[in-house]
Amino acid sequence: MSPNSPVEVLHANALLGEGIVWDSRNSSLWWTDIHGRALHRYDWRTSALEVLKTPDRVGSFGFVAGSEQLITAFANGIGLYTPGQAKIDWLAQPDMGAGLRFNDGRVDRAGRFWSGTMVEADAGPPTACLYSIDGDAGLRTHLRGVRIANGLCTSPDGTLMYFADSPTRTIWVYDLIEPEGTLRNPRVFAETPKGAYPDGATVDAEGCVWSAHWGASQVVRYTPDGRIDRSISVPTRQPSCVCFAGPDLDVLCVTTARVDLDEATLHAEPNAGDVFLYRVGARGLPEPEYRL
Repeated sequence: MSPNSPVEVLHANALLGEGIVWDSRNSSLWWTDIHGRALHRYDWRTSALEVLKTPDRVGSFGFVAGSEQLITAFANGIGLYTPGQAKIDWLAQPDMGAGLRFNDGRVDRAGRFWSGTMVEADAGPPTACLYSIDGDAGLRTHLRGVRIANGLCTSPDGTLMYFADSPTRTIWVYDLIEPEGTLRNPRVFAETPKGAYPDGATVDAEGCVWSAHWGASQVVRYTPDGRIDRSISVPTRQPSCVCFAGPDLDVLCVTTARVDLDEATLHAEPNAGDVFLYRVGARGLPEPEYRL
């Protein structure tokens, strides 16, 4: 089978599938449907797919060490959340202003949760930010002047952070300085062609960055020096996020979206909104957990 052919398709039919992560504790694959206000959980062992409604839109989330709760970036703040329940234990609700919501996020190797906001209006000014939150420092603002925060992921040793402001078609890399968790020395990691917007991303065991290119029907693997190593075709134009899953972390999982697609496009792309699974000959890294 061609590496460009998915080995399986999970039929989620999400409006805006995003934020996919692998939970090795119970062999489950999780992702959010932001506009559908739901979390999806796929049990790897039984192939059962569960859809859990959420009290607000979930942009991103991560697992919490020693807990069944999720550290969750809802539209207007970050909190601890038990899937399937209505209650949110808020940790931070920054004064973001109108027209913004939380979007992409990940837990870094040191156990902090990072999430950025986005401007929902296409023509709005770049007023979004990138935040981190941890039990000691609380909420910190790292970047301002962002349009759509995306592509957050860290190198295997935790010393580099990757970040994309999607409309600029640029992926940046920063030195992540410990113990404070401060971003330093920004430089361009990669630039994407016209019509390809860098969305969700992950890093594999070799330190290569896998980036979903929204609008371009592909996932691209970049070497640590920013060179394109390979690309995987996705049979719908809006791939949105990626992770490695499975007991051996050797299955690349790609969320997609059907939001804003017209009827003709949906007819041509019947699996828009589903999750595609690929064998790509690479392995991922265990998902870090947020430390309270």
